[in-house]
Amino acid sequence: MIAGTEVRRVLAEERRHTFTREQLARRPLFRALSPEPGHFREAALHSPAPVQETLEVLVDAARAAEPDLRRLARRLAGRVVVRFARSPSGGSGQGTGIGTLRRTAWGPGMDLDLDASMETLIEARAAGAAPAEDALRGVAWARRSTAVSLLVDRSGSMGGARVLAAALAAAAVAQRAGDDYSVIAFADDAVVVKPQDEPRPAEAVVDDLLALVGYGMTDIALALRTARAELARATARRLVAILLSDCHSTNGDDPLVEAARLDEVHVLAPAGDTEDAARLARAGSGRCVALAGPLDVPAALSALMQ
Repeated sequence: MIAGTEVRRVLAEERRHTFTREQLARRPLFRALSPEPGHFREAALHSPAPVQETLEVLVDAARAAEPDLRRLARRLAGRVVVRFARSPSGGSGQGTGIGTLRRTAWGPGMDLDLDASMETLIEARAAGAAPAEDALRGVAWARRSTAVSLLVDRSGSMGGARVLAAALAAAAVAQRAGDDYSVIAFADDAVVVKPQDEPRPAEAVVDDLLALVGYGMTDIALALRTARAELARATARRLVAILLSDCHSTNGDDPLVEAARLDEVHVLAPAGDTEDAARLARAGSGRCVALAGPLDVPAALSALMQ
């Protein structure tokens, strides 16, 4: 497992594996975004191009070899990805998936439960008096106590779609789990990008994920062990591990054994390649969700965390 200051070194090393301007310029949308070195036209993001294409180009630009372009694109990419993960099109709003509506005695600042309070309100109106506050009922969102460890498979190649999926997953988990979550990027090693018990802005976590490159073999068992160690520091009652992977383990111990040692393991796998992922999810008493593309990630995570 790689953690602490070593994470910064690993990520700094990976930033050397970047896209040249010539590679990026093969895409018309990028040429509109950055017609020449040193220039970045944010307004071009409002083009009629499909949302996924726009986000992928932005993510790839955030990994550009050109320092000024990389800095501008990465700052914008973090904001856009986090905003998309919070939006109705990118998933449900705050509270969905980790909260339930409860009815209780009314208190200042709460919404009034009109159905349950109607009789009290009618009686008070008939008497020309204010309703008795202790007879009113209110409604409030009660947050479930859920901690999440997100495992991002970075073995093999990490192109725009895979990096975008990882960034969206981290942003969505941060939105739904508050600070009680961790993010682990793994191949034949495991990099703790965000520790379970250390708060970090979602934009900073996304920024680190934008730097990831793919390499090496796939050690799912190591990733699950790392998740178990992170979740052991959680304060929540419900402990959930979520893998973003096809779960083709090519190195290390039996991942099914490690999955069974966790309370709850879910997998987000590419559509058409879910056999190993479904087997792992069953071993971890969880579910496997097939993703048609990265834009499916926020809604899938919301469903898994209900």
